[in-house]
Amino acid sequence: MLRHFARCCLGLLAAVAVLPAAASPVLLISIDGLRPGDVLHARERGLKLPNLTRFLHEGSYAEGVTGVLPTLTYPSHVTLLTGVSPAVHGVGGNLTFDPYNRNQYGWDWYASDIRVPTLWQAAHDAGLTTANVHWPVSVGAVGVDWNLPQIWRTGTADDRKLLAALATPGLLPVLEHALGQYPQGINEELDGDQARARFAVKLLALHHPDFMTVYFAALDHEEHAKGPGTPDANRVLEQIDALVGQVADAARRVHPDGVVAVVSDHGFASVSHDVNLYAPFLRAGLVTMKDGAITDWQAEPWNDGGSAAIVLRHPDDPALQARVRKLLDALRTDPAYGIDEMLDRAQVQARGGTTRASWFVVFKPGYEMGIRPDAPLPAPAHYRGMHGYDPRRPDQRATLLLAGPGVPAGRDLGVVDMRDIAPTLAGYLGVSLPQAQGRALLAPTR
Repeated sequence: MLRHFARCCLGLLAAVAVLPAAASPVLLISIDGLRPGDVLHARERGLKLPNLTRFLHEGSYAEGVTGVLPTLTYPSHVTLLTGVSPAVHGVGGNLTFDPYNRNQYGWDWYASDIRVPTLWQAAHDAGLTTANVHWPVSVGAVGVDWNLPQIWRTGTADDRKLLAALATPGLLPVLEHALGQYPQGINEELDGDQARARFAVKLLALHHPDFMTVYFAALDHEEHAKGPGTPDANRVLEQIDALVGQVADAARRVHPDGVVAVVSDHGFASVSHDVNLYAPFLRAGLVTMKDGAITDWQAEPWNDGGSAAIVLRHPDDPALQARVRKLLDALRTDPAYGIDEMLDRAQVQARGGTTRASWFVVFKPGYEMGIRPDAPLPAPAHYRGMHGYDPRRPDQRATLLLAGPGVPAGRDLGVVDMRDIAPTLAGYLGVSLPQAQGRALLAPTR
């Protein structure tokens, strides 16, 4: 009873904590796969997005955000919170590199893999309260006071126990008592986003966090399945627009002086061809399989959708380097593989890609990395839309929208670097993010 009373007192003190001078609370909403043109040209594309287009008049926006290598969800979301590239923050792909597949396609869920401080930590260290709903790479995140992290395994009932164990102790039962069951982490459909929006609204009302992150996945899910800009994808986006309005309005009720930021992690491209990049590594003896399972490897592709990192077991072995280089040179000249560019280690590092990659294979428009080592070449694409391509491509650009007190109205920021977003938000929060490679895009004015 005394411990419960002490926790309640600490919660009340946190709720009335004074923000640093000239600081604003910040709500950061991510819509996975939101293309900037869908907001900037909503009317021309027949999209009804009243909440998102409101930012164009009331706040500031980017014409596009140049992302990171690769343009994938997990590396991008860590960059959005740290202001550094994957080479620095350490999350190089969506899935962990798992050459034997012993981790059963485990995603990079754990915030302990992030090598630098996040906005969550910076805000918490400055005495601000923080919350999260479903942001990628958030399990065990340091500095999150109320955390509903993103994780799943099988989608069975045990996943609910897993989330309850990894969420902030006591948070999920209180919210579920009011709202019903929280959606499974593996659920990337619209109903999952709708439920998470309700939980985000309730969390805001209960705890008034000074900095909160919320992630919506259904648009990306639909763009993969049906393709970007399709009627199905557009219908999902219009529904997510309503969710943005609900969560943003809830934040404005508890923090009238707060800033709302909407971001995305990457753009999208239509695809038609799968590239079996595993087969040539098998034929060259660089990967060994028996009964459908990998038993040994010397060099292996790490699937990034529109690209692939090539990882060497012994990256400093000159003989192995020569074998792999010869193979890649041959693949690059074969049009069936749809290779647009081959980056060597120095080029990968110059572009901020994972330090584990000795090469990076970047595919042409219309091609994506296949998932089956026994698939024919060519093969029809297993998705209708994909990302993960060169971040310099216009169709891979992400979205940035900002509104609130101190944010200039109607300001076009042009095309910006994704690493600029975290230091910009840090400025509004009044916190320090010294490791950021980007720069603040706006100077808060109050």
